Parts: sequence; structure tokens; C-alpha cells
Amino acid sequence: MSIEEARNRAMEAGLDLVEVSPTSNPPVCRIMDYGKFLYQQKRKAKESQKKQHVVTLKEIRIRPKIDDHDRQIKLAQAVKFFEKGHKVQFTMPFRGREMAHVEQGYQMMEEIVQALQEVAKIERPAQMLGKRITMVLGPAKGS
Repeated sequence: MSIEEARNRAMEAGLDLVEVSPTSNPPVCRIMDYGKFLYQQKRKAKESQKKQHVVTLKEIRIRPKIDDHDRQIKLAQAVKFFEKGHKVQFTMPFRGREMAHVEQGYQMMEEIVQALQEVAKIERPAQMLGKRITMVLGPAKGS
């Protein structure tokens, strides 16, 4: 139908004439309440956003000379993060003479992986970046 006829029908119904597909030949228009349409689109977007789970990266810093009990506390905190579905980055900075014993840092990172193997999987293995070793673990599929 012609544009004028479509406008008249829309005005009679008290609705808006909205162009749905401007690229097609001829362009496709629809008679609807545009404000209500925008409101429903916003609600759909908001509803879909509620269902999404945002995975955040939590950082746990440990020192090369950390005591066993202190390390167990840090691991317990990491388990809580995994239960919530977060990823955890373990960071071990080295200072001064500690740089001579980097292999102990790698050994401690391996012990952490062994302790958390039921609840976590390795996302990024331990690697030396500057004067620190970093490793990223993510929650296991079963969690």
C-alpha cells in the first residue's frame, strides 16, 4: 500500500508506522506502538543479562617462604572462589636474594596444583614474568 494510506491507518488506530526493513524493495513497514516495543526490547535485554554469570579473576599472592598453615588458609580461600565459579591467579613475587631460588617457587606452585586438583584445573601454567611467577587456575567442570 502507499505510504499515505499506511500513515492514515496508523493515525486512525492511534499507533506508529515503523520501518522494519528499510533495505528491502519495497521497504517493509509495520503499524505498532513503538514506545511499548522499545520497552519490551529493554526488558528482554535486562532479563537475558540476569541469566549471565560473570567470571572474575581473583588474585592470591603468596611469598616463597610462606608457612604451611598460611598456605593452607590461602588454599581454602581459593576453594571458596572456585565454588563461586571464579578463576584464581596465584602470584609469587621474588625480592633480592630470593631470585636465586626460583625453583622452590615452581615447586610450591606444583604443590598448590596438586592440593587443588579436585576443584580446579590449570588455565595457564606457572611461568616467570619479570620477578614473579604467575599461574591461573579455573574451576573444574564438575563444580
